[in-house]
Amino acid sequence: MDQAVDAANLGVAAAGDLSLWGLFMQASIVVKLVMIGLIGSSIGVWAIVFNKIVTMRRIERQATAFEDKFWSGGNLDDLYESEGAKPTHPLAAVFGAAMGEWRRSARIPGIDLVHGGVQERVDRAMNITITREMDRLERWMIFLATVGPVAPFIGLFGTVWGIMHSFSSIAAMHNTNLSVVAPGISEALFATAIGLVTAIPAVIAYNVLNNSLSHFQDRLEGFGTEFAAILSRQSEERT
Repeated sequence: MDQAVDAANLGVAAAGDLSLWGLFMQASIVVKLVMIGLIGSSIGVWAIVFNKIVTMRRIERQATAFEDKFWSGGNLDDLYESEGAKPTHPLAAVFGAAMGEWRRSARIPGIDLVHGGVQERVDRAMNITITREMDRLERWMIFLATVGPVAPFIGLFGTVWGIMHSFSSIAAMHNTNLSVVAPGISEALFATAIGLVTAIPAVIAYNVLNNSLSHFQDRLEGFGTEFAAILSRQSEERT
């Protein structure tokens, strides 16, 4: 009778709290560290996603406004002084780099704007600027690319460790009652769940943001090609 009572009490005590907070508090220190790491990564993922979305909307809006000014037929020197000299967004930076190089070359006495290597220097300046601006926009994308595939395995590690810890506890209790097994298995699987919750948004966000960045890079390169043609035409008109 006493043994039956002790077993019943053991089962009730082992059942514990199956809420999310309870599962976390009952987990072993290793599983807790895994959970904390995954939760921290998840917060980082959402912070990056929010920042990138806001940034992409802003630069797309600024690029559209700049292109409207550029193609309005206004004076390019005036546009350079107002936006190109101190650019505040990537498209203006590309324009400023090309226009600045072209203006510096045009001031060289006796320079041949067509055959003096000016076009190559302008193209190089734009390419370097595009690369630099895209590097800034792609900052922290590697974090999303890493968290996406790695987080599930980290969660799985926490699950395996938690199950091993649970089996050790079960062996020590000499009791395989469901109320004894369930809490340990639940807290172990909770680590996998957190890993998936962290990984899925990271993978989706990386694909979506990477696509948006690729389109914006194409937009910068397309503008650079068109502007290079304009400068080439103006160089020929000046000779």
